[in-house]
Amino acid sequence: MSETVAEPSARGGSSPPRRNRMDRFIDAIELLAAIFVGIVAIDIFVSVVLRKFFSVSIPDSYDFGRLLLGILIFWGIAATSYRGTHITVDLVWSVASPRWKRVIDVFATLVLLLVVTTQTIMLFDKVRLTRADHVLTYDLNLPVWPFFAVAWLGDVSAVLLIAVRTFRLIVRPESLAAMPIKMVE
Repeated sequence: MSETVAEPSARGGSSPPRRNRMDRFIDAIELLAAIFVGIVAIDIFVSVVLRKFFSVSIPDSYDFGRLLLGILIFWGIAATSYRGTHITVDLVWSVASPRWKRVIDVFATLVLLLVVTTQTIMLFDKVRLTRADHVLTYDLNLPVWPFFAVAWLGDVSAVLLIAVRTFRLIVRPESLAAMPIKMVE
């Protein structure tokens, strides 16, 4: 993997650092998770407006809503797994020495990798069974399994990102320590 490198610009300053392929892959997964948030928000907004002001409902809007929410959840897991920006309780970690903090981080990430890998295997089984059983939406009779498959891909992405995080925690912990975290006010 290539490192992030800053190149001087024509004005004498430095341009934004080039990102390696893995960082661009991580950014793409986070962008997909954000896109799914937007799709769910649009679906809910349009459904409410149509129902409230026009007494019309989108066929299968309930099914689409719950299926899209499932997709959003799994892609959200992928987006938060690598950055470590999910909600945590760090009572022991906060008082530990730097060496023990790293040990705790590696152990916790390995446990997370095991749990999410198991979940991914089980979700694939759910996708396979849903496809074999020909489960359809209520109004439009659309197959449900493609939605489950997209959710499963989010889970696969989470496994990949957690594996990368584990590798970087063990081999290059400084690459994760320098990660900028955008604070939300």
